[in-house]
Amino acid sequence: MALIATLALLLATVFVVCCALLAAFIGSLLYMVVLNHRLRVRGLAHEEDLLDTRLPPDAELPHVVVQIPSFNEGPVLRRGVEAAARLDWPRDKLHIQLLDDSTDETADLARTVTAELRAKGFDVVALQRTDRSGFKGGALHEAMQQTPHNYFAVFDVDYVPPVDFLRKCMRVFVAEPKTAFVQARFDFLNPHVNALTEMQMVTLDAHLGIEQATRYWAGHPLPFNGTCGIWQREAIEAGGGWKGDTVTEDLDLTYRGWVKGWRSVFLVSVPVPGELPEDMKTWLRQQQRWQDGFRHVGMRMFPEILKSKSIDFSAKIAALLHLCMALNQPVLLIGVVSGMLAGLLAPALRPLLFDLFLLTVVWVIFCAATFLRAGHNFIRGGEMPPGRFAIVLLRFVGGQVGMVVRSLFVHLRKAMSKPKPIVFDRTPKKG
Repeated sequence: MALIATLALLLATVFVVCCALLAAFIGSLLYMVVLNHRLRVRGLAHEEDLLDTRLPPDAELPHVVVQIPSFNEGPVLRRGVEAAARLDWPRDKLHIQLLDDSTDETADLARTVTAELRAKGFDVVALQRTDRSGFKGGALHEAMQQTPHNYFAVFDVDYVPPVDFLRKCMRVFVAEPKTAFVQARFDFLNPHVNALTEMQMVTLDAHLGIEQATRYWAGHPLPFNGTCGIWQREAIEAGGGWKGDTVTEDLDLTYRGWVKGWRSVFLVSVPVPGELPEDMKTWLRQQQRWQDGFRHVGMRMFPEILKSKSIDFSAKIAALLHLCMALNQPVLLIGVVSGMLAGLLAPALRPLLFDLFLLTVVWVIFCAATFLRAGHNFIRGGEMPPGRFAIVLLRFVGGQVGMVVRSLFVHLRKAMSKPKPIVFDRTPKKG
């Protein structure tokens, strides 16, 4: 009996630690909301100053390479490439690289669209690889070797940049030449298709309007979102270049450059619309890929961040908290399993365990609701009424539960099978 009591106490301790970790992780979002309100006026004023910077005459503007990664994207491809060709920039200084790794009929469409635009006088090239080595990161790395130019605007193929995107974002490099990349806020073409797309709109607005904006304003590490941004070559090379050994190559390069001293700019007032996944299965796969990539980059970069002498203590804490957010799923799984086992072994602990679990759930929902509503109010001006927002919040909670359940099965399947190489599981779009 003593052994059972000791085991129950140990499991209960694990449960308590997991609840504390979850409360800290989610509580950091509430802190971001507070910090966002403190810094917003000054941050938006600085952004306005950056966007008021005067560009040099067209004859003195730098060359810009627009890179559009694609894999079996179907009809979305034409829209994305043609949107890039409409960008307002001197024709002789705008270069478009379609990085097409397609294995279906999209490959033929890529060649057709490229030929049509070249006939109209655009410098467009389809770089079609025979294999997907390194996936998106590998494609970006190889394409960069094909051009001598210094600025690279990256758009996932389903995004439609506004005509003035380059005219606005390139002003930042004029004002602050040592900027690693400029990240615009992505917007959405299909936010009201169903409850899932509305939930994604609200969560991504909070991520961009609260997390990303606050990180930039506070001087914390600003992760690249993988699309709707412009990098300069020197920063890419300083960070070691694009790498394809992770499925979140954007986050990986961001942190490798950040520990080398490169800082970036986030523009909340420059939206670029793109597509959201419209079905739960596709969304869950996308979230799983991001979670896996976060953990991989976190394990790689934790030592680099901790030993860096050029990063102050508060920025290190912000970076570690950011990367640790990907531990929400495993911490929740471990906590729930530990709490259930402790309750089974020691029934006397059940009321205490239940009360602590309930308190953690209430705290998590309060922080999440505050965070999501703050982001929605900032970006959309509170256009969604409270009743509809409550439904979206319930969908968000259900989505998080679905992610945890899916993650459990994914990791069980991995544990019972042979190790497999990293595979980039693209998110299909409907166009």
